[in-house]
Amino acid sequence: MDRLRSPGMWFFVGAIEIVLLFNLSEFLYPGYSVSENYISDMGVGPMPSRAVFTFAVILFGILTIIASYLLRERDPRSVIWFFMILSGIGAIGVGVFNEHSPYRLHSIFSLVAFLFGNLAAVFSYKLVSRPLAYFFSCLGLLGLTALALFGADIFLDLGPGGMERLIFYPAVIWGLGLGVYLMTTEERPQRE
Repeated sequence: MDRLRSPGMWFFVGAIEIVLLFNLSEFLYPGYSVSENYISDMGVGPMPSRAVFTFAVILFGILTIIASYLLRERDPRSVIWFFMILSGIGAIGVGVFNEHSPYRLHSIFSLVAFLFGNLAAVFSYKLVSRPLAYFFSCLGLLGLTALALFGADIFLDLGPGGMERLIFYPAVIWGLGLGVYLMTTEERPQRE
């Protein structure tokens, strides 16, 4: 199989880049608190933190959409590709519309990205074999539970940034795991 046609490769690269660039953006933001600052505070923070964050989120959305399209070609009956396209659109919207955008556009796109990314993780039990199916579903349920708590302003002593990371990281870890799973289960080229 052509590796550029591999949805797993695109999911894997997207998950790696978002984790690395988020951490770089946090590092470049003087006084940034993982607990007290929202993730999206990096998008309105000082340069170069803001540029790194914006680039990371938009790139993540694009890579997610590419992976989702390729996953649809592989398994059109699955809803995961559709959830991931919505999540990718949400991620791009988070990058384009920062926290200071009108009409709560940033919050809407954040909700779309978080909700559908974690829903995809839950529904991936139909796509992968056990016991990985259980682990992926648990990651999605953790993210969805954290999203509900976050929406109710219940932060469990983690602060808003810490709770937001309990929404974000399960979906990203799932994307990384799904990428590896798909890459290792795709057809291997025949050696002559």
